[in-house]
Amino acid sequence: MDIQGLIRELGPVDATALSEAILTQEEAAWHEDRYRQETYEVHRQTESIVLVFTDLENWPEVDILKEPGWDRLADVAVPVMHDIIKRCYPPGGTIIRAMAAKLLVGGKISPHVDSHPSFHRGHRIHVPITTNPRVRFMIDGRPHQLQVGRAYEINNQKNHSVMNKGKEDRITFIFDYVPPQELGRQ
Repeated sequence: MDIQGLIRELGPVDATALSEAILTQEEAAWHEDRYRQETYEVHRQTESIVLVFTDLENWPEVDILKEPGWDRLADVAVPVMHDIIKRCYPPGGTIIRAMAAKLLVGGKISPHVDSHPSFHRGHRIHVPITTNPRVRFMIDGRPHQLQVGRAYEINNQKNHSVMNKGKEDRITFIFDYVPPQELGRQ
């Protein structure tokens, strides 16, 4: 969503249980759903565990599909998402995407703008699970250092990219929340 500014800090978040659940996933879990990596060139150097995803072919009708990560992570992810929504957004909307996303050591997500109409309607929220000082999240040419223990909304309608020059993978829990007034709009 084209929010005012480049990034909005949403404050502290207790993602301890979510973090533990993500970090203890088996390696195979990161490879069971390759849709993002195979469909979007910018995500080729990432891995993900997807909980829910919307069927983009039927947009603006919202068809939410539970993906393989749902059964393993929903119990700890849903409370985190609902806490952020309750504190920062109007109630009654829909979470249309939720996933743990890993940017591998040395990996990059090339500069891009999220272009599908659903990205114009939904708030893109990031909850860092792991990071390091050598991760650079750029939005509209400006660097941002996202911190574990906090949540952020990014303006995904601005050019953004990420690079990980650190020695550890960078893992972020990402979800898209469409508020009620935006549901059903093109």
